Amino acid sequence: MKTIEHQKTFEEPGYLKKIFTGTGDFIYFTSRFFKEVLKPPYFLKETIRQCFQIGYKSLPLVAVTAFIIGLVLTLQSRPSLVQFGAESLLPGMISVSIIREIGPVITAIICAGKIGSAIGAELGSMRVTEQIEAMEVSAINPYKYLVVTRVLATTCMIPLLIVFTDAIGLYGSYTAMNIHSDIGLQRFFSEALNHLDFSDILPALIKSIFFGFATGIIGCYKGYNAKGGTESVGRAANAAVVSASLAIFVIDMIVVQITDFL
Repeated sequence: MKTIEHQKTFEEPGYLKKIFTGTGDFIYFTSRFFKEVLKPPYFLKETIRQCFQIGYKSLPLVAVTAFIIGLVLTLQSRPSLVQFGAESLLPGMISVSIIREIGPVITAIICAGKIGSAIGAELGSMRVTEQIEAMEVSAINPYKYLVVTRVLATTCMIPLLIVFTDAIGLYGSYTAMNIHSDIGLQRFFSEALNHLDFSDILPALIKSIFFGFATGIIGCYKGYNAKGGTESVGRAANAAVVSASLAIFVIDMIVVQITDFL
């Protein structure tokens, strides 16, 4: 019986209509951002405040996570390299791994959980309590004030958080190497950076910008369009995290494929 009911759910005409309608609404919501971002007023103070909320207040969580990633990755990789007498390659291997893939993806996932859920819950509660409608009545463009400022903040701050993650992750790797050997900080970073090419840094930077934009726009979309009572706030926050995390993996896959092709 459950299988039949499950099949009927997917066979209902309204199911596909809901998917296509939601996709169209999201595309319109995203395209509206590019129209509004160029029009005055620019709400610079609110954008700076959001940058502080999103960037500065995420530093402790990002720093602890990055240090542990660098530490554990080095401790796990070292025994295999020692067997082949290639321990000297460890700094270069760790730097390429962290900067190209681990740092951007892990930081973006953390931000999707922390920042995406916060944006979705905040805007969702404002929609439920009719604060957004009150802004419209007051001749204030709520999309411009609430959405554009937050998306700009995530697009700018998440790449900076990723750069910070890379640096702390490499320092965690340096700490792990000093458990078994004695290597200076300057020598470690010199060897780590010597193995990096422009082709390693540029794709990581590009996808970091897309990660930030996706986290902000998805969180704003889910919260801004929340419907129902107070329970919709929780649904908006949860949907923001799940959708943003999935988008991060899809973006990462696309960028990796393009980079490999070039």
